[in-house]
Amino acid sequence: MKKLVTLTAHARTRLRERDIDLRWVEETVLDPDWIEVEPRERVVERRFRAIPQFDGRVLRVVCVETDSSIRVISMMFDRNARRKS
Repeated sequence: MKKLVTLTAHARTRLRERDIDLRWVEETVLDPDWIEVEPRERVVERRFRAIPQFDGRVLRVVCVETDSSIRVISMMFDRNARRKS
């Protein structure tokens, strides 16, 4: 079952300011290329996905997943994103 993806007010603001397509955010959250745990906040995850429609740049979405939903906190294109081995 697909989890409900919700955006915080901050995430909605960043989505508009950075002109990021909501579909890209949802794809990144639900089917990331890779995931990292936020170093300072263990329940927060960074999910990464290359976006072909944006020249393959990597979108980083910061979120918290619960049993029933995924809450998006923020997102940005991350020039320095590299999958850790």
